[in-house]
Amino acid sequence: MKILGIGNAIVDVICKVDDNFIIKNNLTKSTMKLLFDENEFKNLLTNLKIEKTVSGGSVANSIVGLSQLGNKTGFIGKVSDDELGSKYEKGLKKESVEYIYIKKKEELPTGTCLILVTPDSERTMCTFLGTAGKINEDDVSSDAIKSSEIIFLEGYLWDKGEPKKAFDKAINNANKVAMSLSDLFCVDRHKPHFLNLVKNKLDITFANEQEISSLIEAKSFNEVINFAKQLKKLVVVTRGEKGAVAIHGEEIIETGIKKNLKVLDLTGAGDLFAAGFLHGYINKLSIEESLKKGTEMSSKVIQQIGARL
Repeated sequence: MKILGIGNAIVDVICKVDDNFIIKNNLTKSTMKLLFDENEFKNLLTNLKIEKTVSGGSVANSIVGLSQLGNKTGFIGKVSDDELGSKYEKGLKKESVEYIYIKKKEELPTGTCLILVTPDSERTMCTFLGTAGKINEDDVSSDAIKSSEIIFLEGYLWDKGEPKKAFDKAINNANKVAMSLSDLFCVDRHKPHFLNLVKNKLDITFANEQEISSLIEAKSFNEVINFAKQLKKLVVVTRGEKGAVAIHGEEIIETGIKKNLKVLDLTGAGDLFAAGFLHGYINKLSIEESLKKGTEMSSKVIQQIGARL
């Protein structure tokens, strides 16, 4: 297998809301909030009209993108044997992704993420991880990891206890490791651990400018560049309007954004950017070509609702 993703297996429920809804429910626009109570999730949903329900999860979105580009891919993520779990598995198989997990009836239901899209196309997420957050090392197949050229992990999945053990097992058995830092709150919550991963364990780090700046407490983007240069690894940073930059040792490659797009929904922009870049990387394209492929994929996904093309 070319690439194996390991991440939170979550069903996305997409709804359009106005800014008032975000304020009224004490949410922070453009971030992800974890909900620990299924009822809280259901209460938020009560008065909303669902636009779309789709199998999601950050790395899973990237893996589907990679499969659509013709790569042989697999995914490991924990669901329960319930209606949403079955829907999730079907969603991956339909996209020719090998789902390397055997679902069982779990204490907690399959994870769900409420994606609230405001009129400015920003997305604010409320995630009830359900059983996805209970992934443990037994859920992760060493054989699948060893037979993949590279594995792709998400920061969202990292948590103390069992998920960390699953992460460590994946990293220790992998030929190469790529990871996305996922979210600013994730970075702030796990800063020392993420810093250790970026410095010592990962071959490729994906982050947006906010996330990487927070990780190293940088005051300017130059500090980010200098930090990344010293690592002698591949660090890929998306910078919104400013495009994206890849730093590999002394080599710094930049690419701009596509202009005049009709942006509908920014969900999945980072996931599909990573898919395009990794497609280039595993197919031995240059870093510049990989950045361009990432930009092309993210440009496509933001002109539609939802995180899958």
